[in-house]
Amino acid sequence: MLTFLDALKRILVGRPFRTERLKQAPLRRRLALPLLSSNALSSVAYAPDEVLMTLAIAGVSAIYFSPWVGVAIMAVMLVIIASYRQSVKAYPSGRGDYEIASANLGPRAGTTVAAALLIDFVLTVAVSMSSAAHYAVAAFPVLSGHQTQLAGAGVVLLAVLNLRGLGRSRLGKALPTYLFIGAMLVMILAGAISAGLGTLGAAPSAGFEIVPQAGYDSSLTGLFGAVLVLRAFSTGSAALTGIEAPISNVQNLARPRARNAASILLMLGVIATVLTLGTMFLARAAGVHVVEDPQANLHADGGPLPADYIQHPVLGQLAQAVFGAGSIGFFAILAATVAVLWMAGHTAFTSFPNLASHLATDGYLPRQLRKRGDRLGFSNGIIALGVGALVLVLIFNAHVATLIQLYVVGVFVSFTLSQLGMVRHWTRQLASTANPRVRHRVMRSRLLNLVGFVLTAAVLVIVLVTKFIFGAWLAVLAILVLYLVMFSIHAHYAAVDRELAVDDTGTAKALPARVHALILVSTLRKPVLRAVAFARASRPSKLEAVIVDIDQEATARAVAEWDRLQIPVPITVLASPYRETAAPIIDYIKGIKSDSPRDLVVVYIPEYVVGRWWEQLVHNQTALRIKTRLHFEPGVVVASVPWQLSEETHGRALFEAERGDHHPEHAGQDQTGQNTPQHDGGSTT
Repeated sequence: MLTFLDALKRILVGRPFRTERLKQAPLRRRLALPLLSSNALSSVAYAPDEVLMTLAIAGVSAIYFSPWVGVAIMAVMLVIIASYRQSVKAYPSGRGDYEIASANLGPRAGTTVAAALLIDFVLTVAVSMSSAAHYAVAAFPVLSGHQTQLAGAGVVLLAVLNLRGLGRSRLGKALPTYLFIGAMLVMILAGAISAGLGTLGAAPSAGFEIVPQAGYDSSLTGLFGAVLVLRAFSTGSAALTGIEAPISNVQNLARPRARNAASILLMLGVIATVLTLGTMFLARAAGVHVVEDPQANLHADGGPLPADYIQHPVLGQLAQAVFGAGSIGFFAILAATVAVLWMAGHTAFTSFPNLASHLATDGYLPRQLRKRGDRLGFSNGIIALGVGALVLVLIFNAHVATLIQLYVVGVFVSFTLSQLGMVRHWTRQLASTANPRVRHRVMRSRLLNLVGFVLTAAVLVIVLVTKFIFGAWLAVLAILVLYLVMFSIHAHYAAVDRELAVDDTGTAKALPARVHALILVSTLRKPVLRAVAFARASRPSKLEAVIVDIDQEATARAVAEWDRLQIPVPITVLASPYRETAAPIIDYIKGIKSDSPRDLVVVYIPEYVVGRWWEQLVHNQTALRIKTRLHFEPGVVVASVPWQLSEETHGRALFEAERGDHHPEHAGQDQTGQNTPQHDGGSTT
């Protein structure tokens, strides 16, 4: 019979899958490309917005340079992809940057990379769902003002679906990415042709005047201008998140795995470059204007915009300029964008639990994260990611521009340490390689990774300098805290392993001098009689019952009933002047251990087993508190004696057995046949 919680779990998660379902055919490139690139390609939905929004601080003339900022970002992407193509051949296990940094730079670097990636995965879900909510508002303006609720619902739904397994069809998961690529290529091509013919429509915001912020009135000249361009570059570098996915999933690819991963990386780089640069050049041609605060920084006809103005994302404005508002093409672009953002979130819900399971296996995260759930996913990791992303969405009200400031830091920490690790890897290989041809190949790979390291380190510095006060400090703090937590967990597990390791001293084989058994009694009922029977069956060296005197009348009745039934176990009454239950028992046990340090004390606690989940709330609470306290006492074993509340018949037989088992000639002997003093019904300690 299912409990309420079990029934709720079945409704939300579904019936368990057999372990055999883990076995799936390796991914071929045509399916691996969309499945592993959705995270990187989805950044086209928000990275151009952030570049335009940042440059708009200096006015309308500054956004003219936005495509060239995009060119710089894509150049960095292609260099990183070229470097990763070398990395995947050297480390095809699927542990990605975490393994590369750990193997070549040590566990501290590896843990730093892991912490950065985990934080980045949480931000990926939060940013993707927040951005999807804004595109939903662009399609249906009636939803305006509900972006936070939409994004939060998206996170929860993603978590539930991943707990359920999100379906088994790989083609179904690949389709949204292919549709997004196709829709974007059609829009970019149609927009480019229209722009060449002079028939391209204007974006809804094209006629608005951008009011520059104070200090940036002189466009991009001077120090402020240079800093602003660097800030736009660092913010737009969100387009690079997710490109590490192929190297982290090599083990799922068809053979030759490393070569297929390298091909997927190359195709991903080409597609991302075409879509991102096409979007940014088309946005300039259509006159797209986006700012962080439309009511303050956009003017129309010389005055501020109305308070109910809704600023649509760049892709929404481009779809309206190319296909027309309300057209099939307009809704197709928005639907495809929401779909790829959804799949980007799903990718993070796969990558985060997988990385967490690796870390748990290595002892850096709780080992519960290694366990697969009913539907074969790493359920605890999925829940942790869902909670983290939901908290971010609610705290920042699904505001993409704010969440983006926390983004990128983690992924560039990972890029930088990974590239440095590969430089050290090739250097070590070079020292042990004599073949001239092989040495030349290794030197070329090392040079490529060295360029990648210098470039990613430079970008990381730019990101930290230009975004630190705008929110990047939160990401740095989160990475640092998670790093310290992981090392604390690892130190704890290492200490436990050292303490529990079996050595040759014979300590683990040593037996206690005697076994002193205690039966806890509150009122004389059938569960207590079962505990008496179980305790006697174990034949301890000494056996006694204890009752805490909280209510004198109730205690007297229990002791009198104990005598009337002639139960062959002495009972001791423990005084409790402050009406505590656990403290007198702990003190009594400490007294036993003080007199006989080598004795083992076994405490039998009768407990109810109830049929409904809510009934547990009104039973066993005192027993739970006592067990919790006893677990911290050395040399004490707690034995729970369950009583199923439906066992009335069996309980009556036990009751009668206890009465009939008592014989006067045995009244003065314990379970070993030795004489023991009888209770007087009122002894106290």
